[in-house]
Amino acid sequence: MLDDVKNSDIEKERVMLVGLYGPDISRRQAEEYLEELEMLTDTAGGVTVEKVLQNRTRPDVSTYVGKGKLQELKGQMKGLNIGTVIFDDDLSPTQIRNVEAGTDAKVLDRSALILDIFASRAKTSAAKTQVELAQLQYLLPRLTRYWTHLSRQSGGIGTKGPGETQIETDRRIIGQRIGVLKSKLEKLDRQRTTQRKSRESMNRISLVGYTNAGKSTLMNAFTETNVLAENRLFATLDSTVRRHQLENHEILLSDTVGFIRKLPHNLIESFKSTLDEVREADILLHVVDGSSNMAHEYIEVVETTLEEIGATNKRTLLVLNKVDKMDAEQIAYMRDEYPEACFISAERGIGLSELEDRLEELIEDNYITETLQIPVAKYKAVAFIHENANVEHEEYVGSDVKLTFSISKKDFKQLSHLLDTIRSEKEVI
Repeated sequence: MLDDVKNSDIEKERVMLVGLYGPDISRRQAEEYLEELEMLTDTAGGVTVEKVLQNRTRPDVSTYVGKGKLQELKGQMKGLNIGTVIFDDDLSPTQIRNVEAGTDAKVLDRSALILDIFASRAKTSAAKTQVELAQLQYLLPRLTRYWTHLSRQSGGIGTKGPGETQIETDRRIIGQRIGVLKSKLEKLDRQRTTQRKSRESMNRISLVGYTNAGKSTLMNAFTETNVLAENRLFATLDSTVRRHQLENHEILLSDTVGFIRKLPHNLIESFKSTLDEVREADILLHVVDGSSNMAHEYIEVVETTLEEIGATNKRTLLVLNKVDKMDAEQIAYMRDEYPEACFISAERGIGLSELEDRLEELIEDNYITETLQIPVAKYKAVAFIHENANVEHEEYVGSDVKLTFSISKKDFKQLSHLLDTIRSEKEVI
């Protein structure tokens, strides 16, 4: 039992957390996962009163923990006045129904908890729409569960966002609502695509990382803005884009929703348009809480999620944050493991100059130097070069202008289009 539950938490929803360990996961890992689940519970507004770990080869198909263990949990919950149990894995509709019946408690799985947090954190129309769609898609196959004690009017964890108060929730109505939300998101997608096209000429840098790694704090440190940055999971849902001037290049820096282990697939699908900022970025800054003993796993989770959303093969700079909370031995070990990483403390401003220098190097690596002789009549191409390139030399040769300039490969493709594939016309010097 957790004896350190504070008096201020008495009015909060009292929660028991349940996880498994066995052949595929060590007890130590399972304990760390429950610590993360406790943070999620706190973010959702609950207080963890008890944590339970069970050693099983595999989850019980009917009750996840087995009938005997389920009765044991029921007794513990009654004795500790706990009304909610949250499992660290996703449960099947059958498991949810049986655990509810066996414990007389509110039952949530990991996905339901994360969706609930997203619902409480969503502020903009886009975020609310994305979360509602994900929640309805999660709910649809689970309409057989007992909802009588989960009235949406009662409040508490797992009750935010869309939903009906009775078991008679109609699949057809939910299906229709899902269709409406998808149409709304398609419209928002088109608007965001237009916005991103207007920024194509700039160097776009996207912050990615495990939730609570310090991405928003880094955004604020770089751009001197006030993006919400809290020591809680999923403080940021909506993409935030800010301009930032490096020594030689202006960049667009975007902060997006953090990733997490077992991020619900429906949530990834719903947040597709938000995650497009990551997919279309020129460079990814992969921010990691370097002080965590789970840093390696966080890196793997983010890399797996990037693969899932189609954002692999991007130029990526690994940024190990919170160096101020790491001892010398930790730093030496992580430097050996990740020699190309940049070590910073976004909160205290440590290593930010070095990070900017590394960014400049990555940007410069994507630039080429060209010398072109262009007819003055192609004034749009000349203007494009002056606007998007660093012109090193310019002289007029008859009715042509000869330019030597440094330009990004992406912008050079646009320039080539303006010049009607100038290379094929033998106008390249």
